[in-house]
Amino acid sequence: MELGLASKRILVTGGSSGIGEAIVRLLSAEGAKVGINFGHHPGPAESLAAEIGASGGEAITIPADVADPEAVAGMFGKMDGTWGGTDILINNAGIDGKHALAWEADPEEWRKVIEVNLFGAFHCAREALKRMVPRGEGVILNITSVHEEIAWSGYSAYCAAKAGVGILSKTLAQEAAPHGIRVLSLAPGAIKTPINRSVWNEPEGMRDLLEKIPMNRMGEAEEIARMAAVLVSDIGSYATGTTVFVDGGMTDYPDFAHGG
Repeated sequence: MELGLASKRILVTGGSSGIGEAIVRLLSAEGAKVGINFGHHPGPAESLAAEIGASGGEAITIPADVADPEAVAGMFGKMDGTWGGTDILINNAGIDGKHALAWEADPEEWRKVIEVNLFGAFHCAREALKRMVPRGEGVILNITSVHEEIAWSGYSAYCAAKAGVGILSKTLAQEAAPHGIRVLSLAPGAIKTPINRSVWNEPEGMRDLLEKIPMNRMGEAEEIARMAAVLVSDIGSYATGTTVFVDGGMTDYPDFAHGG
């Protein structure tokens, strides 16, 4: 089955590592033109773009802090200047912040997580929709988390932001559907990436984590990338305004497998 992503102009925020990198690699392999956004460290993004170019693909790197609306406008301006627009936006950039119980949290640290994860998704979606609505087509995919639904002590800002992105996606989908635009969320569970190496590298932490996953394994970034590609392709043409959980069953309350 063909995904039909060849020559699509796709912007992936936070696209130089982890899940974002896996998405970029898969989309470029499908023939898409990919804008790789990064925040502060250009090296990984530039290496990834060079690798894609060497294999015959098209990719550009775009530095931008997604929490800064002016930087986001500039990022979309670069997509416009390079390829004439953006067909698909994948909002992947995010941070989890410092662990702190709510009454011990630094308000500025809490605010930063909200600004990057929630405001960042809004700023990017807003610029994308400015371009998509007049054309009458486009797709926005917001990467949320199982913590859109599952509470996570010590990370109240992260959970609040991801839940916020979930309902933001539904609202944008409602607004944009009459204009031929789809908006969805994809919520990964425990995915094996460098950012959580401290968990899967430590036997006790890994045992604790696997108890929360009915499939008894962590997911791979490529598994999220494959679902992302399907959702933004025409295969997913009738899907909008919902969250797709790709979590090995983590949101299925695995403890209840042993009785209520």
